[in-house]
Amino acid sequence: MDNWRVAVLGDGGVGKTALAVQFTLNCFTYDPTIEDAYRKQLVVDNRMCFVEVIDTAGQEEYATLRDQWVREGQGFILVYSIASRATFDRVEVFRQSMMRVKRQKPIFILVGNKADKQLEREVTREEGITLARQFGCEFLETSAKTAQNVERLFTSLVRSLRQTKQLEQGPAALARPQKPEGTKRKCIIM
Repeated sequence: MDNWRVAVLGDGGVGKTALAVQFTLNCFTYDPTIEDAYRKQLVVDNRMCFVEVIDTAGQEEYATLRDQWVREGQGFILVYSIASRATFDRVEVFRQSMMRVKRQKPIFILVGNKADKQLEREVTREEGITLARQFGCEFLETSAKTAQNVERLFTSLVRSLRQTKQLEQGPAALARPQKPEGTKRKCIIM
């Protein structure tokens, strides 16, 4: 079973906690947080995995803590609210923070949350798609309230994390000499 630590980043009020709670507990709640962790065991592509979701604070006064969460994270969800242009405009701040702390290119998905608030929409779906293309990542619109695309979000992230891990291990695995079939292993003591 593989284990993944996923950090949810974004401005305050975009629904980071609601996404984590909807994914792990299958219910909707609003609860402002500084930091919390949620855990869920799930099956992705017929393989069991364990996902720990780190729910981070979006306020600027917690920027130092955010660096720690990013260091510990393996995958990331950058969230904005489709009903708030300001949260969309600030996504770049969180991406830059993530890029600065991580040594290699991080695995992340851009998420426009609160898709249930179509009448209050300030950010178009096309703008989200365009920004994700610029970032070189996947894009989804979700609703933590109705659970729209929440499971799909985490499943897609786990797939991306697994694929990256396989690519990293691939050349090393290929470089190992393969034993011909039928040969027995021998023990050498020195």
